[in-house]
Amino acid sequence: MGIAVRVSRRLFLGALLGSVAGQALANAPLTSLRPLPRATDFHKRTARPADTVIAEAKLTGKVGFVVADARTGEVLEARNPLLGQPPASVTKAITALYALDRLGPDFRYHTRLIADGTLRNGRLTGNLALVGSGDPTLDTDALGEMAQQLKASGLREVTGKFLVCGGGFASIRSIDPDQADHVGYNPAISGLNLNYNRVHFEWKRQAGDYTLTLDARARKFAPQVTVAKMRVVDRAAPVYTYAEQGGTDHWTVARGALGKAGSRWLPVRQPELYTAEVFQTLARSHGIALGRGAVVDTPPEGAVLVDHASAPLKEILRGMLKYSTNLTAEVVGLTASATDGSGTRSLRASAEAMNDWVHQELGARRAGFVDHSGLGGASRIAASDMVRALVRVHGNGLLEGILKEISMRDAKGKVIPDHPIRVRAKTGTLNFASALAGYMAGPDGRPLAFAIFAADVPRRNKIRKSDGDIPEGTAAWTARARRMHLQLIERWGTAYGS
Repeated sequence: MGIAVRVSRRLFLGALLGSVAGQALANAPLTSLRPLPRATDFHKRTARPADTVIAEAKLTGKVGFVVADARTGEVLEARNPLLGQPPASVTKAITALYALDRLGPDFRYHTRLIADGTLRNGRLTGNLALVGSGDPTLDTDALGEMAQQLKASGLREVTGKFLVCGGGFASIRSIDPDQADHVGYNPAISGLNLNYNRVHFEWKRQAGDYTLTLDARARKFAPQVTVAKMRVVDRAAPVYTYAEQGGTDHWTVARGALGKAGSRWLPVRQPELYTAEVFQTLARSHGIALGRGAVVDTPPEGAVLVDHASAPLKEILRGMLKYSTNLTAEVVGLTASATDGSGTRSLRASAEAMNDWVHQELGARRAGFVDHSGLGGASRIAASDMVRALVRVHGNGLLEGILKEISMRDAKGKVIPDHPIRVRAKTGTLNFASALAGYMAGPDGRPLAFAIFAADVPRRNKIRKSDGDIPEGTAAWTARARRMHLQLIERWGTAYGS
């Protein structure tokens, strides 16, 4: 029996033996659901009907939802429960479960400096290699600490090359090729991922021209980089263009789009060279001169001079769910898929491996993901399958403990302090697609599992790259969808949790 199977039984199957949740949702008649009869009282009669809430949202497209008792799996209310919809970043909740099951909550990534040669009297006769394993949280400050530790190891001089290696981790140019080139949430993926594979672009207008900087900033360090370059050009559109030339990211930006000053994060497409250049700069500040990084596929064997360990996986996933970082989701998903011994692979192949796991372990047999972050719009899941998964893992503490708390808000969007309904869930947003799924508890504390998926797929399919970051109509559509989410939760808290 493989490790993955043993972990799976511990985290999921064991949790089911003492509950009836699996029976309630395993073969629930979700093709024609009606709210189950419940005793009526004042609270339930005052809850606004779901149809009214949805109609008032005036969303184009379709809405599907399911809400169930999280302990028993009893379906309390549903609408279009079998309709497959884009889950957007709700996918990350599934990815978190997949990674926790395959890797375990205490798993850590390691980034190492390896001496490929002989180190004597501070002189390394041979090569120095910076070797990653995919750590999605590696930042410039961590590299600064590694440079300091390298000096503390006694190394002062390297006679050979400076090698950089992803440790066998697959290199992927972007998460979703259909996204615009310049969006920072769609970077490359590698075994060496620095600052979420983003570079900070800043501009200031001075004396009629612009001063531009591209740097790898973190809290303590912000070294400028040359692996990415920017030019201001006179044109109306597009705002940005991108081209890769000789291992360098070449960007142009339209002058008229800049204004007086500003900044944004741009994606990095050469992550190994980006990481190498930043470490080279930081090492030089400690008196260690390194040559330009040379990318190699296989890490050398040798003495480990510095070993930087990431935080435990559970904490990485907590941050991923809070900030919805796409790169983190893709890396942990790829790492989880590689536990079968096949190594990391394409995102689509890795997503297929996760789909198999979801079908078998979570009982969500209609779910179909094309990546681990939800950025790809072709992913689909029905509300019934999402709730089935949430019910199946309820009570083991894995997902509930790391989901973000969602604040209830009034009609103007203002947070309502001390609201009696408590929600821990994952949001998801794509253009003309909005999702929310997780757990909630009303005033009586009864735990409910829910999933809401709203999408206008035909309208979404008409979007082109040239339509920009926020195509016309998406902001208003998304705002109405989010208000609808909270109004449905308010209804369920009143009708089933009072």
